[in-house]
Formats: sequence, structure tokens, C-alpha cells
Amino acid sequence: MTALDGCYSSGVCKNDIVKQATAPQRSSSSLIQLFRNVKGLYAAALGIEILCIAAAEIGENIGLYLFGFNIVGVPIAYAMGYALAGFTTFATILGRYNYGANDKIDSCCSVLEQGVGRGFISNLKTTFRNFAAGIAKLPQLHRQPNLKYVLKTSTYVLVTAESACILTAETVDLIFYQYSILLSIPLALLAGAFTVVAPEAYRKFKDAKHLA
Repeated sequence: MTALDGCYSSGVCKNDIVKQATAPQRSSSSLIQLFRNVKGLYAAALGIEILCIAAAEIGENIGLYLFGFNIVGVPIAYAMGYALAGFTTFATILGRYNYGANDKIDSCCSVLEQGVGRGFISNLKTTFRNFAAGIAKLPQLHRQPNLKYVLKTSTYVLVTAESACILTAETVDLIFYQYSILLSIPLALLAGAFTVVAPEAYRKFKDAKHLA
């Protein structure tokens, strides 16, 4: 009997047995690592995104209150929530930007990375400070030399990074709206923040696997 015959004598390759034995462990380890990434980022994301999601909730609920929970009221409520959240997002981005010649507007992911380890309260305070600074800059916005860059990049960040967060929050709020508004708003906040955390947590997980 050759070595190759011995490998297949039981009908299952020994290497396959090793793979089958280790695969669940690797899968379990991967899930644990991904969960740790999500846990580490969540407090920062919640602090950073709470103003955006709160604006979406306020706009949507005002729309539903004014126009009703019907085929006309729901789209209007979505639009109102998105518009208000978009404005707060733009103002917050504006507050982080210093108008310097070499200054770049931070993406959602880079801001999230900066907030990791600082906790929910610290990130929340920073978000409100940036929002207040952005509101203060609005009257002078038309005088800024980099206005086109600010508008273009802020719109890009809103569409690519924030839209999923806003729309997820609005959808969850809509689903639970008629059952309990006290339940719908916290769930919407958690779900909206998760849409920001999940891609970044997965990216960190993939980067760690490549380095391993």
C-alpha cells in the first residue's frame, strides 16, 4: 500500500479531516474577531451619528404627523427626514473643515477611526461642537475660496456613507411607528449606527486577515 493509498484508505483524505476539524474553529474565531471590531467601533459611531439619525427621525416623524401614515405621507416623511439629516451632516462636516489650502474633508470612516477609544460621550460632544461650528460658518460660506470642493466632497460623503445610515434608520422607525414611537426611535438609532459600523468592522477584519 502506498502512502497515497493510505491517505484515501478510509474514503476520506486525512488532510480533509484536518480541514473539517479546524474550519469550525476558524469560523468561530473569525466571528468573534468581527464582533470585537463591531463592539469597538459602535460607541464611536453612535456618538458621531446620533445627531444625523436624530435629525432623520425628527424630520420623518414630523412628516408622518402632518401628512399621515399613508401612500402620500410616507414618501414625504422620508424626504423630510433625509433633507434634515442631510443638512445636519453637511453642517457637521463643515465644522470639521478649516478651509486651509491643503485641508481635506474627512470621510465617514476616517472620522470613525479617530473616535475609536474615546467613548460615546466624548464623540457626542465633538459632534455637537462640529455642528455648532458648521452652523456658524454657513453665513460666510459663499466667501470661501474652496466652496466647490466643500460642496462636492460633502455631497459625496453624504451620498456614499450617510445615505444607508439615514434610510435604514427611517425604515426601522417606519416599521415600528404605529406600534410604539418610544421603541421605534431607539431601534432606528441602533440600526442606523450599525450600517456605519458594519462595513468598517469588516474592513478591519479583512485587513487583519491579510496581515496574519
